[in-house]
Amino acid sequence: MNQTIFPSVIYEDTHLLCINKPAGLRSLPDGYHRELPHLRSVLEPIFGRLWIVHRLDKDTSGVILLARSADAHKSLNQQFQDRDTFKIYHGIIQGSPYWETVNISSPLRVNGDHRHRTVVDNNCGKSASTDCRVLKRLASSTLLSIHPHTGYTHQIRSHLSSIGFPLLADTLYGAIIPPPRLGDFNRIALHAYSIQFRHPEIGENMELTAPYPYDFNQHLNQTQPVK
Repeated sequence: MNQTIFPSVIYEDTHLLCINKPAGLRSLPDGYHRELPHLRSVLEPIFGRLWIVHRLDKDTSGVILLARSADAHKSLNQQFQDRDTFKIYHGIIQGSPYWETVNISSPLRVNGDHRHRTVVDNNCGKSASTDCRVLKRLASSTLLSIHPHTGYTHQIRSHLSSIGFPLLADTLYGAIIPPPRLGDFNRIALHAYSIQFRHPEIGENMELTAPYPYDFNQHLNQTQPVK
């Protein structure tokens, strides 16, 4: 197994497993190449039977929950369906916005064009909402804290692109190819930073956080902040 894509464990007990998914590892099996690594194929040989509760895009790193029993899966699924979970992403965008906080509430239509993108569609789109807050301004990019109130495919990517600030390296949604000094990202600069939920067995409120991967730290440490 390629150890560079093996997830690190954030938390585990007999009911659930929380891991820090590396970019490049699929949440679900590939539809055409079932033999390619995905979460269950790399984790179940170690932890036994697992149930997928939610997913992250292949190129998104960060915190993800898996259930270790059918009952835990049912409880966690219900929390996601009822929007009782609270997820924070950190993303690095091109440029420097004039705002410190913004709510993007443009309606979205999934698979809305010939490139299968999620697009803003004021007539046929579904209600969507994303909160963004500036965490750190750099010379040519900005680190954001991002909270999606809804959970559509590519919601964050589409909403940020719609206001002129695509994520670094997200060429599908309008990012330019970065100059060499910003070229430490060979994947979309999005990281699922934290998740809040209720423990499926004891009902205790939990908050779990995924440390930044190497490319995030590399970019944030090597790029001069704006003073």
